[in-house]
Amino acid sequence: MVNTVQNPGTQELRPGIKNPVKETLLTPRFYTTDFEAMANLDLSAYEEEFSAVLQELRSDYNRHHFVRDEEFEQSWEQIDERTRLAFVDFLERSCTSEFSGFLLFKELSRQLKDRNPVLAEAFHLLARDEARHAGFINKAMSDFNLSLDLGYLTKNRTYTFFKPEWIIYAVYLSEKIGYWRYITVFRHLETHPEHQYYPLFRYFESWCQDENRHGDFFKVLLRSQPQMWQGWQGRLWARFFLLTVFATHTLTVDERADFYETLGLDAKEYNRHVVRKTNETSLRAFPEVLDTEHPEFFRRLEKCSENNMKNQKIDASNQPKWVKFLLKLPSNCSTLWNLFRIYITKPIDAEALRGEVH
Repeated sequence: MVNTVQNPGTQELRPGIKNPVKETLLTPRFYTTDFEAMANLDLSAYEEEFSAVLQELRSDYNRHHFVRDEEFEQSWEQIDERTRLAFVDFLERSCTSEFSGFLLFKELSRQLKDRNPVLAEAFHLLARDEARHAGFINKAMSDFNLSLDLGYLTKNRTYTFFKPEWIIYAVYLSEKIGYWRYITVFRHLETHPEHQYYPLFRYFESWCQDENRHGDFFKVLLRSQPQMWQGWQGRLWARFFLLTVFATHTLTVDERADFYETLGLDAKEYNRHVVRKTNETSLRAFPEVLDTEHPEFFRRLEKCSENNMKNQKIDASNQPKWVKFLLKLPSNCSTLWNLFRIYITKPIDAEALRGEVH
């Protein structure tokens, strides 16, 4: 028998369809952009590099990878409730994130088809991969008698507008941090197979290579636009998006420490490793990156996470809204101050190291 796990405590839109988590600053977001400006991107200075990454996408190395094997065909009742709840939460957020990418790339492909066919093809191939990932994760959720109504998400999620430059910064980092998240878990479970309680984790190595290729594509987009890495504005935006992604990742990992514990990982050390490696990788694309080895860097990020946990406890109380606002004010001010201090700390000049970074 399969799919026999019950779902206590899980809210459903209808039987078997999970009610999506409430949208917050930490939940995966849906995006839209200026399609006309995206169509007019000039890639001529990096034509050779663009052709190379496009050929990598066309090769579709994982076309046969996301196929469920016989290991999925079993009951999952042996997974305890704490682990199951943490894992389902991970699946939902991962599926939502992948589906968000699919929607953005699909719409970019459609909008650019007649104005920039080559770029449209690239976004079509990116959408193919994201759809494959989202579908595979959603199928995994069905092993726990749950799934997401992706059509419902499409119609009911709030869409955030980002300029093309912001999309490029944000998606590059999303793909590269995704690579380091998945490969770190995969390598850990290779060493500690006793923690591999569900077969999805075996797919992480090839999966993260998709993330890596997507990030390489957005690296070419970024480097093809001189305004994104030349001059003071590009440097400030690069640091801003790095800080935003690293802060969000730190808060999210800390919130979901239970999930990483089920895998035998220390959440704090996992987060630090992923942030460091993503920052190191970003040297190849961004004009400058944050100094993750500064003695105050992780202390300040983790203080922001402590503030977030305090605020969650306040939000869960029965206090009036105005009382909650006042109670959260010290934590919010502390978070803004710590993020500001990280932002103004002397960064690492990637352009100065360009000849050393490969």
